[in-house]
Amino acid sequence: MSVAAFLARHLADGAILVTLTRAAGSTPREAGAAMAVSPNAIAGTIGGGQLEFHCLDIARTMLEAGETERLLDIPLGPQMGQCCGGRVQVSLRRATAADLAMQVARERAEAEARPAVLVFGAGHTGRALVEALALLPLRVTLIDDRDGVMDGLPAAVTCVRMADPVAAIATAPTGAAHVVLTHSHALDYRLAEAALQRGDAAYVGMIGSATKRARFEAGFLRAGGRREALSRLTCPIGGADVDDKRPQVIATLTAAELVRSLLRKQQASRGAGAEERAGHDATA
Repeated sequence: MSVAAFLARHLADGAILVTLTRAAGSTPREAGAAMAVSPNAIAGTIGGGQLEFHCLDIARTMLEAGETERLLDIPLGPQMGQCCGGRVQVSLRRATAADLAMQVARERAEAEARPAVLVFGAGHTGRALVEALALLPLRVTLIDDRDGVMDGLPAAVTCVRMADPVAAIATAPTGAAHVVLTHSHALDYRLAEAALQRGDAAYVGMIGSATKRARFEAGFLRAGGRREALSRLTCPIGGADVDDKRPQVIATLTAAELVRSLLRKQQASRGAGAEERAGHDATA
């Protein structure tokens, strides 16, 4: 359950919103991480371990005493015995309707900013992959051209049936990941070609072997594709260091590959944005 959903359920009876307002050095979570605490339950996390247990105890003491707010400044090594050794400031406050509204808005903005992943093909590996990705901070869409193959998947996965899945490439968000693993080699080739031709994909992956890649590359070049575009294709997906073709194994390895690619690009973008703002402030 999200922190916002938890607050909505427990607001009337009382809940403490615990937020890391500052994080310096090595810390379990970043500034902004939050959890909500009621007398008998919690949602979210500020990193687990002794820091979280300590704040959980304080939050429940506050609820019992009717206390509304505390601000903690905690050196993790000396006070908590945590080896990460950073320092955090933690806000604990009895949640109000305004806090709930702010948390709802924040979670909505975070969801909209998540990297998009388009998975083409709802076969064994495609289903295993979206089930793994549904647990991660990603916007996951599964696309297939068949009826009845996308039932029973997590609610976090958007399922789309399209007569020609290639049409989804043109409308995909900038910087999306495209993972191609349909029931048809010919469709796989069309999808991979369309994703590479866009030129802005964060990741283009196609299930297959070295032989399949070689055949795709030959056809791509014959059709006028640029050789440098092929350097952006990942095939086989999931890496070549583990020789295990079980769908769940391929899905797990591919999910890790996607996380590294997408979140690394997202973090680099945030860092560039922070540097740009700092430069603007310096010249203002």
